[in-house]
Amino acid sequence: DRAAAACARLLEAVTQTPGVASGYLPIRDELDPLAAMTGLAARGARLCLPVVVGKGAPLAFRLWTPGAPTQTGAFGVEIPLDDLPATPDLVIAPLLAFDRAGFRLGYGGGFYDRTLAALRARGPLLAIGLAYAAQEVAATPRDETDARLDMIVTEDEVIPCG
Repeated sequence: DRAAAACARLLEAVTQTPGVASGYLPIRDELDPLAAMTGLAARGARLCLPVVVGKGAPLAFRLWTPGAPTQTGAFGVEIPLDDLPATPDLVIAPLLAFDRAGFRLGYGGGFYDRTLAALRARGPLLAIGLAYAAQEVAATPRDETDARLDMIVTEDEVIPCG
């Protein structure tokens, strides 16, 4: 299946195990990253999920293990029930569309753009967009606040960016 292929490619592309890896629990038609997240955890990474804390604010992150209880947060996104803060050094970001320059189109809140900028200001970060190949577009609309991903992984390929 295409999601499994994309997750396998992501695991091949990530050659250094992060201390803390953020993924997401998919909504709508987002590619499910669970296989990649469990693969990173098997290598020793701790996992976390993003949490919307307020309009205009970067995302917060809470530690999470697969199967742990969640609750429905903002925008219908499942978030960890336990409030254990985390700071990821690898972020797997969902997206609606992407371009080969490494820019993503999300749901319009700018949460990942603010979050990636804040995390990069704190230290090294690997930001990966996980997508189906069919989500590629020639160019996403962008402005100066849009954060570039380091790579995009699809079921067909790993696209290095920037």
